[in-house]
Amino acid sequence: MRTPDTLTLELCNTDRAPRLSATSDFRNAVLNGLNQTPKRIPCRYLYDSPGSDLFDQICTLPEYYPTRTEKEILRKNAAQIGAMIGKGARVIELGAGSGGKVDRLMDALPAPSSYLCIDISPEPLERTARAMRQRYPEIDVASLCADFLEAVALPEQPSDVDVCFFPGSTIGNFERPEATDFLRRCRSLLKPNSLMLIGVDLKKPVPLLEKAYDDAAGVTARFSLNVLARTNRELDANFDLAQFRHRARYVSEPGYVEITLVSQADQSVTVAGKVFDFDRNEPIHIENSHKYTCDEFISLARNAGYQSLGVWSDDCDLFSIHLLRAQP
Repeated sequence: MRTPDTLTLELCNTDRAPRLSATSDFRNAVLNGLNQTPKRIPCRYLYDSPGSDLFDQICTLPEYYPTRTEKEILRKNAAQIGAMIGKGARVIELGAGSGGKVDRLMDALPAPSSYLCIDISPEPLERTARAMRQRYPEIDVASLCADFLEAVALPEQPSDVDVCFFPGSTIGNFERPEATDFLRRCRSLLKPNSLMLIGVDLKKPVPLLEKAYDDAAGVTARFSLNVLARTNRELDANFDLAQFRHRARYVSEPGYVEITLVSQADQSVTVAGKVFDFDRNEPIHIENSHKYTCDEFISLARNAGYQSLGVWSDDCDLFSIHLLRAQP
């Protein structure tokens, strides 16, 4: 995980690209990652336009419980959550994501003041902003093309409280110390006593977890392999996707699903003019998806400077939603 720098990205209209060179950032991350041991490509680069489309397909898979479970938790508890947040909230969504989650929150809020979506990928960001303007014409809707892992300057907007909405268990992609640091950085960006509504995946039987990240139809495999296809498209690489296999396995301590792409042969790959050698069965690390108990996550949030105001989960305890208040 990169340490945040002083990069600030301006608010983007849908017809204007972010000032950061996405290709240059991607190239540096891939070249640096493939020079490490073990080799790695940061998981945020999974979400180009084809990758975002594949992830939308993943969210509908029978094996992939998080999306439908989180939506159901929101459906059942949105009225209570909205009442706890109160009037005049600015909702700041981290990641454009798939539809249906923030809608449930926005519909339950009494008189929200505005909505801001932050995402690194322009295409899904534009789609989200356009859909939100159509659904909520009475409020101000803005989008910010930025990597929310970096230092981001939020546009000024009058509101009684900021509510940072971070659904989808994306917090699980951070190692536990990095998750604490990320929550602290969010707290420094928000107004005093602001809130965070965050989705957190829970620990559960290993077969259920591994199937969610390695489905029978192979969509999750295509999603992971797309990052190699993206490297071929954007960085003049020559990855043979047939020579890499998607692998998802659960690591019990402290508890995460590890996603790798495993080389099926001794081979050499050229990326941006540089040659990288792979041994047979050598992995490229793509992501870890950490799982928590509710008590584990409440403790982590407390260490990051938040008070737990409420926790909601489904009847089978597959997933949880936490409402946190940032402490001064």
